[in-house]
Order: sequence, then C-alpha cells, then structure tokens
Amino acid sequence: MREVIDEVDSTQLRPVFEDYFSRLQRGKHLEQYQLFPGFYLCVLDATQYFSSPTVPCSNCLTAEHKNGDITYSHKVLQAAIMHPDMRQVIPLMPEEIRNGDGNIKQDCEINAAKRLVPKVRKDHPRLGIIFGGDGLFSHQPFISEVLAVDGHYILVAKPDDHTFMMEWIEACEPEDMGRLRITDVKGRIHIYEWVNDVPLTGAGNSIRVNFFRYQLICKDKTGQEKVTYKNNWVTDFVITESTIITLVKAGRCRWKIENECFNTLKNQGYYLEHNYGHGLKNLCFNFYLLNLLAFYFHQIFELTCRLYHACRKKFGSKRNLWENLRVSIRLIVFADWEQLLTFALVPDEHRLACQTP
Repeated sequence: MREVIDEVDSTQLRPVFEDYFSRLQRGKHLEQYQLFPGFYLCVLDATQYFSSPTVPCSNCLTAEHKNGDITYSHKVLQAAIMHPDMRQVIPLMPEEIRNGDGNIKQDCEINAAKRLVPKVRKDHPRLGIIFGGDGLFSHQPFISEVLAVDGHYILVAKPDDHTFMMEWIEACEPEDMGRLRITDVKGRIHIYEWVNDVPLTGAGNSIRVNFFRYQLICKDKTGQEKVTYKNNWVTDFVITESTIITLVKAGRCRWKIENECFNTLKNQGYYLEHNYGHGLKNLCFNFYLLNLLAFYFHQIFELTCRLYHACRKKFGSKRNLWENLRVSIRLIVFADWEQLLTFALVPDEHRLACQTP
C-alpha cells in the first residue's frame, strides 16, 4: 500500500477538497461562515508533520545543528475557512513546503503562500476570499499576490516590522484616527483604534493599507488595570465604527487554525505526527492529506449529522469516540456510517441484541 501511495501525484486529491466544499455550499452550510456578506475568512499557517535525524528524501527540508547533525522534516502551509463564532474550520487543499526541482535555496512558508493563493482562487473562482495570517505575510510582495487574484486580506502587522508605517501613524492628527472604547458586562475594557489609507512602506511604490489595533484591559486581583492582549493588523477593507469590531474578531480568529485544526490533528486521535511511512516521492505528504481529509469529513459531520453530535456528547473527546468506533469495527461489519453511529449510541447491555447476523 505504501509503495502504491508513494507513486500517487498529490494533486489527484485536490478534487476531493473541492467536491466537499461545493456540497457544503449547495447545502447552505457555508452561509454561516460569511464574515461580511459574500466574504469568507481564509487563514494561512504552517505546521511540521514529519521529523527525523536519519530518514531523508529529495523533498525534505533540512536543518543543520551546531554539532553537525542534520534533521530532516516535512512541513505544509494549510489554508482553512473559519469564522470567529464557528468552532468548526473548513480545510482547503494545502501547499507542501518542499525542496526539489533543482532549487539550491530551501523552500519556505512565504514562497509556499505565493503558490497557494492563486491555487485557492483557481479552485474557488467566485468566492469572496479574505486571506488572514501572521506578521510574516503583512509585506508588499505577498499582499500584491493577494490583490492580483482579487482577494482581500487581514494580516498581523508587528510594529518592529513596519517602523515607517508606525511612525506615519503616530504622526497622524488625532482627528484622523478613529477610536472606540467599550466596557463589557465583565468590566473589561476594549479599545479599538484605526486609520485608513496608510503607506505600508517608505518606498515610492508602496501600497496603501488600512491599519487598526486593539487592546483588552482587565483588572487584576488588586483592582489595577492591566493590558492582557494587544495586536495590530492591516487590511484593504475600509474601516469604520460599524466594521472595526468584526475586523478585530477576524484578526484574533487566526488562532483557530492552530487550535481547532493542527492541535486536533496532533492530539485528538488523528496522530498527525506519527510516521505512517516516509517514502521516496509523495508518500509522506499523501498521508498528511488523507489524515486531513478524515478531519474534513468529521468537520462536515459536526455541521450536518445529528447522530455524530449525539456520539460526541456521549463519548466526550474525539479520541475516546475514535477508540470506541475502532473497537466496534474490529468486531462487526456495518452496512454504513449511520448504522455504526447508531450502534455506538446503544447502551452496552443491549448491544448483543442489536448486532447484525
């Protein structure tokens, strides 16, 4: 099986991602993911899923340590549709961060992103896409790639990476900066500030961006106010008092790809970092894709399947659910997924009576 999967071109799995995305669209399940009418937040982030000091291939990334040892690894840049109010994330076909093709310089996350953005647009030509990401992406070359495919962006902008822009903002007149201060029912203070039409760099050809920042202030046990969270972003959406809160929620939503996607794949029974097989060509990445598709199916079940909801409620963690289903499959042949989940919900004392002859 490994030899066969190693030979399969990974792009052969791309239509599966497109097909299930289209089915969610047709079923109106994606409407609840709209950040603004007709626009969806697509967050990009990278993760490592294979590492070894002894098993290499021509696609491996390499890291040489001070003692001369070399670590070989595989990484991927993942794209996922998400919404601040939705626990489920919708993964898209990722881009492998890989060496090869005669390149001397190693591949990296930003180069993978430049390849991924046009592919996402090609897969979803009519979708209103807002690309989100960390401070690595909030630079003119990547933003230009996004704008070239009629995309939009909400990207973290670290002050140390954008000294000219920050100096320009600090020099603004007070009336040029929008400001909103809200105290919630828990006594927390939310401070929103924004400026539209700001140069990203000091170069003559600098693109203009819209800048916003946010602070969360809470009181400690002594009653002293402390800033517990703050961050800055840039976007191409015009920022107003009616949109600033949604934009901040979208900017903060970026953590979902790490927690709801990568953390689940690594720690909730999918065993993403387990070495299922490295191979010589495509095996390692294909196993990542197959694992991701299993996760994708389960995200769809969470959006659409009442039986799955009932099983999650009964067994608690995903890991516990998978273990119970795995035991059942080893003992009994089930006609379909519905029969398997129905069986899992039946109390233990009645299971024997419900088994299929």
